[in-house]
Amino acid sequence: MNKRHLESGDPKVQQQIRFCTTPDNVRIAYASVGQGPPLVKAAHWLTHVQHDTESPVWRPWIDEFSRHHKYIRYDERGFGLADREVKDFSFSGWVRDLETVVDSAGLEKFDLLGYSQGGPVSIAYASRHPERVSHLILGGTYAKGWKNWNLHKGQLEEIESMLTIMQSGWGRNNPFSRHVFTSAFIPDSTSEQQTWFDELQRTSCTPNIAVQFMHECGEISVQDLLAKVSVPTLILHSRSDIVVPFELGRELAANISNSRFVSLEGKNHILLETEPAWAVFLNEVRSFLEVKSIPTEVPAKAKGLGMTGWLKGPTN
Repeated sequence: MNKRHLESGDPKVQQQIRFCTTPDNVRIAYASVGQGPPLVKAAHWLTHVQHDTESPVWRPWIDEFSRHHKYIRYDERGFGLADREVKDFSFSGWVRDLETVVDSAGLEKFDLLGYSQGGPVSIAYASRHPERVSHLILGGTYAKGWKNWNLHKGQLEEIESMLTIMQSGWGRNNPFSRHVFTSAFIPDSTSEQQTWFDELQRTSCTPNIAVQFMHECGEISVQDLLAKVSVPTLILHSRSDIVVPFELGRELAANISNSRFVSLEGKNHILLETEPAWAVFLNEVRSFLEVKSIPTEVPAKAKGLGMTGWLKGPTN
């Protein structure tokens, strides 16, 4: 695997960006920041390891998870600084990307964070390489893609309409079409967060890649791998998540042995530091990873909103 190195574009974040090459000859960019036990975040929808350091959406994640860990993120094939012209845009390719990054970074054992579409990728990796994953954290995610959600005709037509909008308006300077997706991913957000997320969509990938990605996400199914996940697992999901239904998070917890489920209050698919659930999320993750630190203060209106429980194996 080939590696190249460059410094982050944001001088305030002392991250290092490197490149590695997958077995099918796709260059992947990955960034590391912080010191301590390694924590790897699997790539997902809309990444750009360089621009994320300036983001009011993703910057808080970088700040918090690099505080006690060596935090490693990477760009999905076709996104950000990774190769844009990719022949294989399949789920198996996404899993190979994760395998390539952790091997290139020289990680023998690490904690793994799978958020959104990065969840099934992380599940696949943990089921194949249980000896390398210390803890598995799954947030706002699922075991099966939207084409397997038993959607009614109207819901399917709505998704097809969104794909048409994506194909025709994704790359335009006018953010109107992209704002449809921003409103779904972070409905409870500030104007600054919305503006940045609108722009990330345009800069992170091309319209064709975006459409391909959405179709491939719909085909995902790792349901048969859940019983093979043996590592300690923490699953968190917002009750009113518009993008990924809450029930799909519960299904994960019911089918992964020794998993802990945390219910969060809120609508945002991507947790923002400006919402009460953010503090609950951080405290639960730190406790799970046994981080010795002062807990983040939970706003009064959020206290008691995190509902947790241990689920021992499949339940009916």
